[in-house]
Amino acid sequence: MGEKNSLSLDRLYRLVKRLRAPDGCPWDRAQKKGDLGRYLLNEAYEVKDAIEAGGAAALQEELGDLLFQIVFLSVMAEEEGEFTLEGVLSQVEDKMIRRHPHVFGDVDLQGVEEVKKNWELIKAKEGKSILNGVPKSLPALCRAQEVTRRAARVGFDWPDVKGVWEKIEEELRELRQAMGELDERRLQAEMGDLLFTCVNLARFLKVEAEEALNESTKRFLTRFSYLEEKLKERGKSLEEATGEEMDALWEEAKKR
Repeated sequence: MGEKNSLSLDRLYRLVKRLRAPDGCPWDRAQKKGDLGRYLLNEAYEVKDAIEAGGAAALQEELGDLLFQIVFLSVMAEEEGEFTLEGVLSQVEDKMIRRHPHVFGDVDLQGVEEVKKNWELIKAKEGKSILNGVPKSLPALCRAQEVTRRAARVGFDWPDVKGVWEKIEEELRELRQAMGELDERRLQAEMGDLLFTCVNLARFLKVEAEEALNESTKRFLTRFSYLEEKLKERGKSLEEATGEEMDALWEEAKKR
């Protein structure tokens, strides 16, 4: 690709600077970091959707939108005298080289698991918790699974899946007890403990809890839509249908 047609990161940086200039775009000049934080999260989810959809053109577009938000935030930080885009790039390059001694150094690591463990050891030497960097804004199931995954890498885990099943049974008993006490705060805590343990089970089974729940929700929506449509064909609303009718239509939907 010729220089005239290539788009460098520097050109994107200068584009954002132009938008933020006194004679630039009023909307872009009015943006705050909190605004960009929301946009960044939305763009990240759109990238994820594009990956799952499998369309190269859509993925390329969404990656561009995500990169734009990153450059925009870096320019805002530069305006406030905090750091620069060059600093962002330099820091991540140094970090990746430091944390890949098996590629850029003379450390011998075999397989993915050894690489992951060494990554955590390097982070510990840097004075960072192994749980550092798990975003608070992640969906709850994703965040729980990533926290437990990181803890498991350093041996804080059950020896096998049997222990997880026993913990689920224990949490179920405690939840039933909390239901009997009618204590709302404890009920929420015990429900959370049960969900957290179920996430651990998903990890042991090598299932992504967030994706599994999303798929279950999709199936529910599809089946419920079928139920609504069939009732509509019969001239009935959901409120008019009996429980037996809805159960029968649900089973039909499942078979489909």
